[in-house]
Amino acid sequence: MKNIVVLVSGSGSNLQAMIDACEQQKINGTINAVFSNKADAFGLDRAREAGIPAFSLLPHDFSSREAFDAQLIQEIDAWKPDLVVLAGYMRILSPLFVNHYAGRLLNIHPSLLPKYPGLHTHRQVLENGDSEHGTTVHFVTEELDGGPIILQAKIPVFPEDDERDIIGRIQHQEHAIYPLVVSWFIEGRLTMQGNTAWLDNVQLPAQGYAAD
Repeated sequence: MKNIVVLVSGSGSNLQAMIDACEQQKINGTINAVFSNKADAFGLDRAREAGIPAFSLLPHDFSSREAFDAQLIQEIDAWKPDLVVLAGYMRILSPLFVNHYAGRLLNIHPSLLPKYPGLHTHRQVLENGDSEHGTTVHFVTEELDGGPIILQAKIPVFPEDDERDIIGRIQHQEHAIYPLVVSWFIEGRLTMQGNTAWLDNVQLPAQGYAAD
């Protein structure tokens, strides 16, 4: 059974989707621990409710981003993770952290990358009048939201939509595709080679896996 550590900053709805997938044996792995950079993150409550050890490290207790990440690495590594999953972890990672977990660090971003990296993606979609939006699971590299794309899900955007409408539609897709990608990795089907994602020994295209 492979080990998974999850990092959260907020409500942890994607964490909950993974907890459920593990319980339903859709992910053949164990979430060993959950960490947050916020003591009051609801994701920590979700973890504890599921019997998963949950911890917070607060940035203001450290002299620098690198010092924070070095301590976080030490605490994560105590759980011997095969995979580290960012599930709404709203903190820019240092090169130290990214390189330490290279090839076994996943993130989900609420846009169809490479479009709209960074924050406020839903607002940008509405302001630009886009008819389509989505979410992207990717490997993490030093480039912000720029690692190899593994899988994307698209949603329609309607003229009457506001941000809450879009968030609800996006989260529905996220809760389906993120546990799926985690299961691919845990089963040994998904790898990062160089700066590309590979599934079942086939290099994925720039926009990730696409079903026939």
